[in-house]
Amino acid sequence: MKFKNPDVDFSKITHYLSTIKAFVSPYLPWKKEDADDDKDQNPYVLLFGDALIAENVITENQLKNALAIQTQRLKQEGKNIRMGELIVSLGYATEDQIINGINRYYKISAKSLSDNIDELITKSRISYRGKKSYLHPPIMVKLAIAVLFIVGLTIMTLSYFVLDREKGRLYQQTIKMGKINLSYFTNNAKVPLINDNILRLNTLIKESASVEGVSYAFILDKKGMIKAHTDFNKIGTKFAPLENARDMSQEGDLTYYRYTDAAGSEILNLSRPITFKDKHLGEVNIGISLDFIQKQIQNEKSFIIFLSFFIIILGIGMSIVLGINFSKPIDKLVTATQEIAKGNFDHQVRMRRQDEFGNLALAFNFMSHELKMKSLLQDTFGRYVSPAILKMIMADPSKTWLKGTRNEASILFTDIRGFTSYSESREPEKIVESLNEYFAIATKSILDNGGYVDKFIGDAVLGVFGVPLPQADHAERAVRAAVEMQRTLHEAGNNGNELVSQVGIGINSGVVVSGNLGSQVKMEYSIIGDSVNVASRLNSLAGSGEVIISKSVYELTSDIVTVEALPPQKVKGKSQLIECFRVTSIRSED
Repeated sequence: MKFKNPDVDFSKITHYLSTIKAFVSPYLPWKKEDADDDKDQNPYVLLFGDALIAENVITENQLKNALAIQTQRLKQEGKNIRMGELIVSLGYATEDQIINGINRYYKISAKSLSDNIDELITKSRISYRGKKSYLHPPIMVKLAIAVLFIVGLTIMTLSYFVLDREKGRLYQQTIKMGKINLSYFTNNAKVPLINDNILRLNTLIKESASVEGVSYAFILDKKGMIKAHTDFNKIGTKFAPLENARDMSQEGDLTYYRYTDAAGSEILNLSRPITFKDKHLGEVNIGISLDFIQKQIQNEKSFIIFLSFFIIILGIGMSIVLGINFSKPIDKLVTATQEIAKGNFDHQVRMRRQDEFGNLALAFNFMSHELKMKSLLQDTFGRYVSPAILKMIMADPSKTWLKGTRNEASILFTDIRGFTSYSESREPEKIVESLNEYFAIATKSILDNGGYVDKFIGDAVLGVFGVPLPQADHAERAVRAAVEMQRTLHEAGNNGNELVSQVGIGINSGVVVSGNLGSQVKMEYSIIGDSVNVASRLNSLAGSGEVIISKSVYELTSDIVTVEALPPQKVKGKSQLIECFRVTSIRSED
């Protein structure tokens, strides 16, 4: 399938990814993410350093210094020094201190710095995250708990204020109802009270007993004697003021207070004097049960609880549905991430959604495609350059290694003597098989010594040392690669491949221009310069199994090679004779 840049708002996707990152960051296998100086470093190097700082093995400044030295040596020498060994060599800590600190921090059991500590840390953290996932509830449970908490808190808060307000409103209505009854009694009890008409007074009181919430009512004369009462047994007795009255209030001629009767009921007593032409005739009292209010509030509470229970159940159900709706695409993305981590860049997230998750899946698929292309490029390019060079190039493809730059380098040219005549008498399949073995040996020798294969030209191989990664010992690397190559080719020739024993090698050192060469249609990374031409001419002087080097190469490697000086040679393209040497051996092969 061919991908195109999807029509997606990547700024929104970046926001969603950042949000997801905030949730999953505690489970990521590294911690640093904000230090600009460290952003190109191996995350496990930072993980390693964080552990040592946390365990007080080294300081943060010591880690920064070690990282700077590691980067500098990688650029200058093409060697990646392990962080633990570098810290020991700088005297910041001993090996035992480092190992003990790492073991304590990550709960691993490394024995020495030679162990694969990165792998141990990775397995430990993945195992921990795997166990931790079972300890944490799934997202649908979290959503249900969140909904339950929010809905419950909201209902409780609203219920408190609503019921408190309703209770106050009912209390005021009760007082209002009492005032109405008191007004009725005071207006209709004047004449019967003057005439001492007990029957008429009790008839008025009896009418009030039918009103809901009224516990009692009675009428006193001016001497405090009960003339009428809802309880007939109290008629004609002396009224005794209550001792447990509380919250007494007065509004004009209206007096009311609260008390608890012998049965434990909460009673609101309201009283008003009965007057006629400014003469005090007596007093009317009405007792209204506040339990009636409590009963109304309790009924409201029951309704609210039922409604709350229904809303909570509905909310939990919706949260579970939403949780599943969220967790399924997240599970798919987690699975896809695991597949990508395994190198399966063909894995696609199948998600037909018209929302942010759909956009995220589309962007993830686009990302996996781009990673696949990058992986293919890295794998293909890695066949031509050493791992150190490949790491430097892939770390920052925009750097000057792609542009035309001048560098000191050593160029190694190989060629097969008598290849034309050999190919005329052999089957094409046999020729291809022999050539592939020759190219494999040549490529391995060049890469193993830190160079890269610039190109194959027919039966010739062009190897380069010193670019794009500068190497102070590029000449020595080239000579070692040539001697090693001839030795391996000789062994292959003894095993039946007579073609590979006819290879001559020429090496020259000097200034070259390296960079991308070509057009917009086709482009390749290569080198040009007079030094390249001289290496090619030296190769033509080399016989089968010989390594011919220029004077510039000999001057750079005279302390390790044993040579045989050749007469100055006239080569094509040069007006002057050039000095050259045949390498007979390498004195030190460490």
